Amino acid sequence: MSLDLPPVAPAVTAELVQGLTPRLRKRLDAGVTKLAGRPSVRDGDTVRIAVDDDTHLELHAPGGTVTSTDAIRCGCLLAPDCLHRAAAASAAPIAEPEPEPESEPQPQPTPDAVPVSVGEDTPDTRSASPTEPDTPTPDQRAAAQAMYDAAAAVLEAGTDGAGAVLQAELLRAAHTARISGLPRIAASAVSVVTQLRAARGADPAYRLAELTAALRDVLGTAHRLPGSIGPELAALRGTARQPYAPDGSLRLYGLFSEPVLTATGYAGAVTWTADAEGRLYTVSDVLPGGPGRAVGAADRAVRIGDTALTHRELSRAGLAVAGATVSPTGRLGAGAGVRAVRASGAFWREDPLADLWALPVADQVSRALTGGDGLLFLDVTLTGTVREAAGDCLLADCDGLTLRLAAAHDHPALPYRDNLRLLSAVPGTRLRVVARLDPSPQPRALLLAADHPRDPEAHLDLGLDRLQHADLPAPAMAPAGSSPTPDEAPLHLLRRRVHQAASAGRRVLAFPGDSANDSRRLGRYGFACAGDLLDELHSAAADRSRDVFGRLVPADINRFAHAWLAAAHYTEEVDRSLCAAAWGADPALPPAL
Repeated sequence: MSLDLPPVAPAVTAELVQGLTPRLRKRLDAGVTKLAGRPSVRDGDTVRIAVDDDTHLELHAPGGTVTSTDAIRCGCLLAPDCLHRAAAASAAPIAEPEPEPESEPQPQPTPDAVPVSVGEDTPDTRSASPTEPDTPTPDQRAAAQAMYDAAAAVLEAGTDGAGAVLQAELLRAAHTARISGLPRIAASAVSVVTQLRAARGADPAYRLAELTAALRDVLGTAHRLPGSIGPELAALRGTARQPYAPDGSLRLYGLFSEPVLTATGYAGAVTWTADAEGRLYTVSDVLPGGPGRAVGAADRAVRIGDTALTHRELSRAGLAVAGATVSPTGRLGAGAGVRAVRASGAFWREDPLADLWALPVADQVSRALTGGDGLLFLDVTLTGTVREAAGDCLLADCDGLTLRLAAAHDHPALPYRDNLRLLSAVPGTRLRVVARLDPSPQPRALLLAADHPRDPEAHLDLGLDRLQHADLPAPAMAPAGSSPTPDEAPLHLLRRRVHQAASAGRRVLAFPGDSANDSRRLGRYGFACAGDLLDELHSAAADRSRDVFGRLVPADINRFAHAWLAAAHYTEEVDRSLCAAAWGADPALPPAL
């Protein structure tokens, strides 16, 4: 969208769309497109849009977010139930809950305390009996069913058919889920809507794989939640705000910094540190913003204690923290009682940081696949490049394993891809790197930081620092014997159908065709279950029965959604197993929640 609109709360968009007549709903997508081309002006917390010569639209966003329907006003004759207000809300970014604050730790509940889930409003709370496992409340079951129905309708329509009306239904379900104490599924639903808008707006940041993953998480969580209990239910509910617990005094050593730039409008930087035992901690500065904030956040002072260190400096220095508070994910709190001062750092090849690279690669991959932070600490030798659909990536040898190193982010404002392009010119160079595991049937990771090619006592944050030709050594001879194109099992035959359905809807798989060849090919590679899932997916998509008068009845959306969810979950789990096998890690992985 070309308009600079403030974020709008999901409930506001849903209520405005719900108030439209059926005739106006049919015109909503055209109204959103038309509104994007109209002039607008921002005056403090108010944005004014000239709908035409006589009609103006105003969005009031005190605090930067539109939180009520009354904050969107229109001067047309049909207001307040006019198309313009709903179109403005549908065109604006989606407001999300603020990131968890870096504050003092919350008091630990006593055995008699009632646990409270954090949401936009007061959620439904119920403490489980000490002798009975926790179960979903009736409101949570109803919210999960509403979410499943809304997501199934989006899957039925695909990105082209999932316009503002279906998006509003999904946002309404997300709001209901959040106030019912289900923040995880609410956040995934908002992510689906964000990806749908990016796809329909031809946003270069759109990724079909991300839409598929978000849609799979929404449907999977909504499907499993009503029958879950205990720890599984807690994981499916999720948390809207992470608690911080006291952790005493910490002596930390900077590892690297990475920029953060999300499709939901947040940007900043995260700096990773480690203590002497190898435990990882993060210091983050992520707020609403765009590429400029992602690039500039590294030179802002970290928000912890009295230190004046910037994120870029902390990634190469150390930190002594007293009265530290830490979230379950390792994020350092910045409450009033936290004290922090600069300390000496350590090089990657010195103790205690060198121990991070001493752990066997297979063990690191197993940890990443079973809920770890996803980071890999690798010693590699660059061997060349290989072309992929998303662009070239580096090939490297890691203890005899052929590894693909890809850019962690494709945005041109971030130097990831430019740095990889320069590193590809010096095959044979040995580097110590930090990467994030990218689960796939081949060993693949996203490159985050690396040794300086000419100075092993320095490192480069590849999302923030730019390599120069003068930084590169003379090319060395690349090791021979590694093959960049191993024979792959044809799981893509099922995966591409899963992606096609998420993109184009049920109808793209309902066209006459023969999937038997693909099913037989999957069977020849030992994926008979994948073949059965593929057949069921096509059958569910083409299933249209007729009534007693011979007229087509509506398609069974639930059957198709269930078939698609089974295929999507299967490909995800097989990818995890193939990834573990490719790295030589333990394939006996617990199912992901």
